[in-house]
Amino acid sequence: QITTVDTTPFEGQKTGTSGLRKKTKVFTQPGYIENWVQSLFNSLGEDEIKGKTLVMGGDGRYYNREALQIITKMVAANGFGKLLIGQNGLLSTPAVSGIIRKRKCFGGIILTASHNPGGPEDDFGIKYNSSSGGPALESITEGIYDETLKISQYKICKDLPDVDFNVVGEVQSISELSNNEFVVEIIDSVEDYEELLRSVFDFDGIKNFVQKSNIKVLLDSLSGVMGPYAQRIASSLGLSEEALQNCEPSEQFNGGHPDPNLTYAKELCDLILTEESVIDLGIAFDGDGDRNMVLGKNIFVTPSDSVAIIAFYAQKCIPFFAQQDNNVSGLKAVARSMPTSTSLDRVAEFLNVPLYEVPTGWKFFGNIMDHYEETGGGVICGEESFGTGSDHIREKDGCWALLAWLSILAHKNQGNEEAFEFGVKDVVIDFWKQFGKSFYCRYDYEQVTSEGANNVFTELRTHLSNDSFVGSTINSKTVKYANEFEYHDKFDNSVSKNQGIRIGFTDNSRVVFRLSGTGSSGATIRMYIEQYITEEDKFSVDNEIIFQDIVDIALSLAKIEEYTGRNEPSVIT
Repeated sequence: QITTVDTTPFEGQKTGTSGLRKKTKVFTQPGYIENWVQSLFNSLGEDEIKGKTLVMGGDGRYYNREALQIITKMVAANGFGKLLIGQNGLLSTPAVSGIIRKRKCFGGIILTASHNPGGPEDDFGIKYNSSSGGPALESITEGIYDETLKISQYKICKDLPDVDFNVVGEVQSISELSNNEFVVEIIDSVEDYEELLRSVFDFDGIKNFVQKSNIKVLLDSLSGVMGPYAQRIASSLGLSEEALQNCEPSEQFNGGHPDPNLTYAKELCDLILTEESVIDLGIAFDGDGDRNMVLGKNIFVTPSDSVAIIAFYAQKCIPFFAQQDNNVSGLKAVARSMPTSTSLDRVAEFLNVPLYEVPTGWKFFGNIMDHYEETGGGVICGEESFGTGSDHIREKDGCWALLAWLSILAHKNQGNEEAFEFGVKDVVIDFWKQFGKSFYCRYDYEQVTSEGANNVFTELRTHLSNDSFVGSTINSKTVKYANEFEYHDKFDNSVSKNQGIRIGFTDNSRVVFRLSGTGSSGATIRMYIEQYITEEDKFSVDNEIIFQDIVDIALSLAKIEEYTGRNEPSVIT
């Protein structure tokens, strides 16, 4: 039976780029998650959702199962016809996107705070993906927020029995008041997703390479949702259990931070970033499986280089992007977020394909992908924040990056697999020799006060408003351009303002400042540094030496220490 429960709005339920993220203690307040979910359903429209199919799962963090039970009862009460839930309550973000598209679902709910830590004292999150499989557009998230400000009731089937998430199959129930049949189906979390990846990559070819070359691969799921996926994919490719690390999902990520970077994936880095390493390729995934970090023997592949290298080789070794019969490239376009390095730009120019520069947030790639899908698809996208993927789904995809790199290595060692002489480092250095190297790093100042963060950006805007700033010389560097990024989407004519401040110099260096919205509390200031160099004898120079001058300039322009009290970043990537 449907129960209508009176409620009042909670402050701050504003959905950001990657959903609503707060401390777990906030989400566990009575009525908190119910308010947001009902606001979602209200914004979508009662008539629109009636009888439709929804998919749902999470990254397995603390409070995942409890939240799934609550939402299941609300899905039933609000008139949906069917709810698909991943086995054990688990679904990676890429898998949800793929399931929505394959099964033509109305949308999907994902319980995740992505790369943020989990636990009673840490973070929880919820996001909605639309029928395209992609993150909700701003028009939807704004509608949800408007509903959260005026919500007075939510609907729930309190007496609906709890669902057993562990057993694949159907559980049927009837919503009496709406006379609507409601079915819950527990689905294999990996099956649809693996089938999709098989349509993109040559699994047999990769498996043949793995077996002949005896390549040593190590996949680190950081105790997040990717454990079951890594296990299944590794088995399909003939990789042994020794190729798996931290592949049992944990509610608190085994006390770790499921963020695949040099700081939080230290265990993997220590094993690979040395000349003595026996591991040829290492991949770390984040909590919900959409981000990845690529490592080779004694080399960290920056996310910016990774997407550029994948794009460069895609037509040669990934069937999804192979040249078509009419001699038209299967790669139609590439896209990157604005702070991501310009490595991809040079590949786009070489391949003669369009390049799109968008704000941070994977949803901004959606319209580009949808446009090219009309002519067969073939778009590769990437973000410096460890996200890469293509238009096979509408989310970034960690496992896609793994298979792309294995495809590249198989291609480079073709005919000489047993010797396996061409490793990750060789691929990267060859790329630099052809296109030059973009030295790149990011400084994160986490949980800064809002006042301090706002003061930093006010200071930066004073430089932009100074007519003499462009053309001025600072510590021997001449300012070439300075602006605040504003994105005009050519496909839907939407405009996204205030997407980051960028300052470029005549020596092919630049700095970008941006406020991030992916944390659960406080503000995060991100400072991105890039220096493009073509001289091969400088490729091995330490980042600290390359960046010394521009970092000093950037910090002096922003006055970060003065306004935030921070004399060093929380994380450097």
